[in-house]
Amino acid sequence: MTVAWYDRSHPNDQTGSNRRFRRVIVKAIRFYGQHDVRLDEIDGDLDPGSGEVLIAPTLIGICGTDLHEFESGPIFIPRTPHPYGGAQLPQIIGHEFSAKVVRCGPGVVGLREGQRVSIQPQLGAKNDYFGSRDLCFLGKQSAVVGLTWKWGGMAERAIVPDYCCIPMPDDVTDVQGAMVEPTACAVHAIDRASVRPGSSVLITGAGSIGALATMAAKAAGATRIIVSEVNPNRRRRIEQLAIATAVLDPRSPDFGETVRSFTQEGVGVDAAIECSGNRAAFQNCLDQLRPQGIMVQVGLSGEPFTINTFDLTMRDITLRGSLNYELSMWPRIFEMMRSGLLPAEKLMDDIIPMKDIVEGGFNRLTDPEGASMKILVGVD
Repeated sequence: MTVAWYDRSHPNDQTGSNRRFRRVIVKAIRFYGQHDVRLDEIDGDLDPGSGEVLIAPTLIGICGTDLHEFESGPIFIPRTPHPYGGAQLPQIIGHEFSAKVVRCGPGVVGLREGQRVSIQPQLGAKNDYFGSRDLCFLGKQSAVVGLTWKWGGMAERAIVPDYCCIPMPDDVTDVQGAMVEPTACAVHAIDRASVRPGSSVLITGAGSIGALATMAAKAAGATRIIVSEVNPNRRRRIEQLAIATAVLDPRSPDFGETVRSFTQEGVGVDAAIECSGNRAAFQNCLDQLRPQGIMVQVGLSGEPFTINTFDLTMRDITLRGSLNYELSMWPRIFEMMRSGLLPAEKLMDDIIPMKDIVEGGFNRLTDPEGASMKILVGVD
């Protein structure tokens, strides 16, 4: 990062006096379009405004949403300025990250310079229907750091609202701090499925969210956890965690029979968590669910799925979506991590430098036969 001082009259200064301002040049990873991610140098004032915090990201996870953008985007990242977050192409990416506080803007309390924080990236208006219920991500006045907010985590510096900075306990590592956000997504999905001690659970898709959902199901007390994954290398990764009751290839002709063999009287699983966004996986979840079971859809898909509503009704099935998490979930995830109940850090494959983002990050994670689960980017 390069810092230079220069004199000029600030455009918002009505006195006409000259002031001394910092011109800061920072490295940042920006998304331009499909298969086009670059390490750039950008410049500008880095003075946080009222209620804002200047942070220095330390470790940033590459998320499944980032992979979708890389493979098929822009999807969420806007081409023109976002009405709330101000983001537009080219956009600094990264929304799963830990950081240190560099400087607090006016009105910020409870944070101090040098403090380690984990970033909760959902932000929005607090005074509308959803914002007042702590569900700003469901409202129109909302944005996400690294997607629709003008700053992202894959940069030497970023500015975010103060409520996005959650102080980390001393015994929570920066690696764990960078994995709180995806872990919260997985825990929320397990909550939505009402998994409890003694539950049986089917999880389809063993990417990072599917693997974290496996851990979260175990932490919730599930005693039968069946994981479905087509990639044999990822199946081996799940087996190595020694959590799942069975790890199956869904293309096996006896897949359904095998799943049901792990449930009481073969009635089917209590809960099914679909993490792949795949049509066949979606149907497998419904087919292997017991009557009055709960299915939760987590994985994103670009195509519509067909649902047999007659079957849904006759088996009294509950079908739910799962978006994000409760915004107050960070302290809960900290406790689950620091106690060892949910060791999300075991999924980390590598920490790569910013310059290796494409070859060492995106290309490895989008390899259909790869075994990588979670790759973190270390800010240089």
